[in-house]
Amino acid sequence: MGSFSVRPASCVKGKLSFLGDKSIAHRSIICSSLSTGKTVIKNFPANQDCLNTLKALKKLGVKITQRKESKNLLTLTVFGKGLYGFKKPKSPIFVGESGTTLRIMLGVLAGQDFQVKIFAARSLSQRPMLRVATPLRMMGAQICAVRKKSPDGRIDEYPPITIKGGNLNPINYRMPVASAQVKSAILFSGLYAKGITRVKESVSTRDHTERILKLFKAGIKVQQNQILIKGRTRLVSPGNIYVPGDISSAGFFMVLASILPGSEIIIKNVSLNPSRSGIIRVLKKMGANIRELSRSHSVEPMGDLLIKSSRLKGITVKKELIPSLIDEIPILMVAACFARGKTVFEGAQELRVKETDRVNSMSKNLTKMGAKVRVSGASGSEKIIIDGVKQLKGIRVKSFGDHRTAMSMVVAGMAASGKTCIDDIACINKSFPNFLGLIASLKR
Repeated sequence: MGSFSVRPASCVKGKLSFLGDKSIAHRSIICSSLSTGKTVIKNFPANQDCLNTLKALKKLGVKITQRKESKNLLTLTVFGKGLYGFKKPKSPIFVGESGTTLRIMLGVLAGQDFQVKIFAARSLSQRPMLRVATPLRMMGAQICAVRKKSPDGRIDEYPPITIKGGNLNPINYRMPVASAQVKSAILFSGLYAKGITRVKESVSTRDHTERILKLFKAGIKVQQNQILIKGRTRLVSPGNIYVPGDISSAGFFMVLASILPGSEIIIKNVSLNPSRSGIIRVLKKMGANIRELSRSHSVEPMGDLLIKSSRLKGITVKKELIPSLIDEIPILMVAACFARGKTVFEGAQELRVKETDRVNSMSKNLTKMGAKVRVSGASGSEKIIIDGVKQLKGIRVKSFGDHRTAMSMVVAGMAASGKTCIDDIACINKSFPNFLGLIASLKR
């Protein structure tokens, strides 16, 4: 897909539902594959990332059937193989640009008594993996990866990665970096260790893995900032799973409805997991008019939200809150441009090791559009500071091959004056293939 032009919208109105939450979908299909019994997963998103996890599990011998509910939505039936039922794949596993697939599957493969090579697409091949390889090696997995200098000058490890597991030992591990993916890899490998594996977090991260493992009757306990998992406990399928709508996808529309005067939208059946809904708390603190209409429970809490346009104000987002909204910071940076006063995002350095350096991609694009953005602080404690402006102006910007940067620029363009041209938006299919269609359905 080539360049894409965005023109200003007067407002957005309507009701919308989102494909299943990507993070929950990954974990649902993995746990279903590791359990005994058949699991039906509804509202499974047919985005590139989740399909890469599905393909990886099929290569490991898991039988998965799929029924297409719409262009981008599937119902899956997963026939579980149990913890020890995976087969050595005949060829390397390709995970595309899905960091979740790579990191969590490394945890699963650490428990398998065979060798597997995993390789990734270009952007993911530049993302650091030593943070996940280190604890898995401590547990007994044999891991070989590409070693080279990271952007900050340290030696790190990158895909392709070869891993041979089996005979794992439990560990007590204190997380040096807040990362739900690394935590998840350790917990999945802990399923295979003889004894209890403990993971301690100094900053709490999203708890999708803990919730899904509880649903599948794993021997898991959460004690304040510590998660304990008992190894070699059989996972039992709950039978049926409905994946709540993706809160990260909803975030783009929450911001759009908040900054366009006269807007009013209702979002249906979206995940309201407290460890993931930091964007709602931040937007409300900024003055956004967001109201919960209903609440129910599937794998996790979910519900309906009403969002109306409002006048936003600048705030400081503390570093402790960043893990619950790390994926939403790009679109919150757009919101900050339209807020009165100054907005500060503390501890935002993890944005530099996503699909692209999102601190760089968002700062460059928004500055070109007339925003006042600056980054301060040393590596490891960076702050993004944005002074609100009255108006952004349409101009040529870049997606940098990153789906969240691209979608944030679409939203910024709809609220800017004049035409905004984004160089390439094909990357949006990575997580949100029906994004542009939903935008068009609401535009007034």
